[in-house]
Amino acid sequence: MKQEGIPVRPIENTIRAPTRNISKFLDEILRPIFNDKCKKTTIIDGSHLNTELNTNYIKKGLLKSTTLFCTIDIRNLFTMLPQDEALNILMEFLNVHGYRKVKGINLDTIRKLASIVLKENAFAYGKKIYKQTTGGAMGSSFTLTLANIFMWKWQKKFIEEQAGTGEFFGR
Repeated sequence: MKQEGIPVRPIENTIRAPTRNISKFLDEILRPIFNDKCKKTTIIDGSHLNTELNTNYIKKGLLKSTTLFCTIDIRNLFTMLPQDEALNILMEFLNVHGYRKVKGINLDTIRKLASIVLKENAFAYGKKIYKQTTGGAMGSSFTLTLANIFMWKWQKKFIEEQAGTGEFFGR
């Protein structure tokens, strides 16, 4: 969100923000869905990576002296998510996995709540008030879940290609 004339990238403290409880609620109902549907490609830590590599790659005889490992670092993902696209991907994710409601709440309501969490953030800098128009607030528990769901869309095609070749993918 860095703009000309604004030498900072705001990191908003959402501890007392009005959207905090909505964010926490959305995270509590959506994170378990993400964790369940994406557990095959989710790497928790270095130890988990070693276990997955051993189970899904080395024991199958796929590790060769020519094997290449690739890592990608996405900088500022939380604060740079395109808000409307992220909301669309959230709805796609839930639809693809057969959800019409989550915990009795219809998807339209979930989208509206998610939109409030994303789009109703403002901060003050230099005696001016700015509205966050890209991404979500750092520290918002739902922002992490939404970023993971956003990446689900990006990695979906890649995972299909990797599965066809027997290669290993984890994020």
